[in-house]
Amino acid sequence: MPLAGISHDAEGMGSRGEKQGMHMATPSTDRRIDKLIHLLVKNAMVVVPGPKIASEIGVTRFKVWEWIEKLRALGMEIRGVPAAGYQLMKIPDLLTPSLVRPELGAQTIGHVIVHYFRTESTNDVAFELAAEGAEHGTVVVAEEQTAGRGRLGRAWHSEKSSGIYMSVILRPPLAPTAAPVLTLLAGVAAQQAVISSTGLAVDIRWPNDLLVNGKKICGILTEMSAELDQLHAVVLGIGMNVNHRQMPAELKSTASSLRLETNRAISRVQVLVALLRELERHYGLLLQEGSTAITERWAAASSFASGKRVRVATAAGDMLATTAGLDPSGALRLRRDDGREELLVAGEVVEVK
Repeated sequence: MPLAGISHDAEGMGSRGEKQGMHMATPSTDRRIDKLIHLLVKNAMVVVPGPKIASEIGVTRFKVWEWIEKLRALGMEIRGVPAAGYQLMKIPDLLTPSLVRPELGAQTIGHVIVHYFRTESTNDVAFELAAEGAEHGTVVVAEEQTAGRGRLGRAWHSEKSSGIYMSVILRPPLAPTAAPVLTLLAGVAAQQAVISSTGLAVDIRWPNDLLVNGKKICGILTEMSAELDQLHAVVLGIGMNVNHRQMPAELKSTASSLRLETNRAISRVQVLVALLRELERHYGLLLQEGSTAITERWAAASSFASGKRVRVATAAGDMLATTAGLDPSGALRLRRDDGREELLVAGEVVEVK
């Protein structure tokens, strides 16, 4: 039985319609596997008898053995003691609900976590769950994505158990025109989470790329289901390179990871918890104080907000310009060389050095 996808209770902007025949190819991770992991973690460095594990999680001893082997294959260090049981030798850096949810307290974002060991795209899963009525704040997280994507339809490199690949379902009481601000919100939240977890200096490139030393370490893809005057659901997809030891050759000059930038292993659980806390905090700020509170914080956090010489790629072509601040809607103000100003709603900016 494969460890597939654990459901646990307690680009800028794209649009998606209601569910149109989508189908999640693999089920979320069996809750009993999460209970197994939790039991081993709770009794770390202690030999837990096989019969006790089987009894507590409600499976046979053979199934326990089978799942232990699968977890070992995923990198968990579990020692088998003949005629005694199993001993966890090192706390795993897995993003399972039992390891993440207790750190979040009573906050809304993350009160339901749906975990996959492997899935195609957490955004696709989140949209299917949203169409089925999943609550605001539901989080879909995967150890590995096989078809992760970023802005402009690009593939996202999703190395197994090295990054954070997650999607958050939001149901904001906002008009669709306000939705782009959620992308900026996610960028500021992710930046603050990385800073608090690593101490790194993190820049934000409009609208949603996190940069360390000029290299991308995180991207955000925001998609929505909406009518003209009503948002049904917004899915914030966040991909972050955490413990990647190296990047593919074609990405080495433009992408990096937290591990590569700090020269040490980083707790993915710690970063994910910090990220979910920051998302909760900034989402509350948006509802209480409005979009200006978010755009002001984004502008203060990004060197790209004003005075940055950039090359801009849009559907209409490329141009050179200087950034001149954010519009309250979240659009980027650009000043052309002839002095004319315009708003960039969708496109890509790259610093010109």
